[in-house]
Amino acid sequence: MIWFVLLFCGLALAQDQNTAVRVFESGGCWTDMCELLRKVNAMSEILDAMKTRMDDSETKLQATESRLQASETKLQATESRLQASETKLQATETKLKASESRLRNSENQIRGLMNKETTRVAFSAALGGNAENFGPFNTRTTLIYKTVKTNIGNAYNSATGIFTAPVAGVYYFTFFYNANSTHKAFLMLYKNSVQIVFIWENSSKTESYDSGGNAVFLQLKRGDQVYVRMGENSHIYGGSYYTTFSGFLVSQM
Repeated sequence: MIWFVLLFCGLALAQDQNTAVRVFESGGCWTDMCELLRKVNAMSEILDAMKTRMDDSETKLQATESRLQASETKLQATESRLQASETKLQATETKLKASESRLRNSENQIRGLMNKETTRVAFSAALGGNAENFGPFNTRTTLIYKTVKTNIGNAYNSATGIFTAPVAGVYYFTFFYNANSTHKAFLMLYKNSVQIVFIWENSSKTESYDSGGNAVFLQLKRGDQVYVRMGENSHIYGGSYYTTFSGFLVSQM
């Protein structure tokens, strides 16, 4: 609308330019036209002011957008650094867990070595009872050595006559007997249910007493059992001195 008014005014001025000039030069003015021109000029000034304000606003808006973009860039950079820090933290936690795991393994190995060093197993026991003939019996009999001389580690059971390995390793066992020679003597050392070594002595009419023994190294697993059995129709002396069963741990494995 403003531009239409301006166009109309321009046409009116162009139609009678000379007359208008004379009128203005003489200090006169068409009342309506002059008023219109003043309004147009006032409106033009308002438009210029609005345009200036609009330009200023656009400049400020652009500056605000630039600052916003800069802030977003900084935010993205901060987020990137935060993610990098989190990644480093996760890597550090992983390394820490690995270190803790290695430390636990080392501690377990140390405990294992200490246990190996501190495990002591040794026993010695005699048949016990009266110092007289034990046997003969019709079947093989597990000997129960009731008089315990030593039982370090409590691996020997004086109620059953059975030694049970508390740890895996190499063990050394011995068994001895004394007997009247009128009967044969036959003793066998067993690992679990397998006969390992034995002692055999036939009866004799020319000798009064017989003595014998045997020994063996055995590699045992934890829980393996070792014991002595007497053969059928044989005998030995009882008591606390004659017939013995002994063993000890040589090396833990």
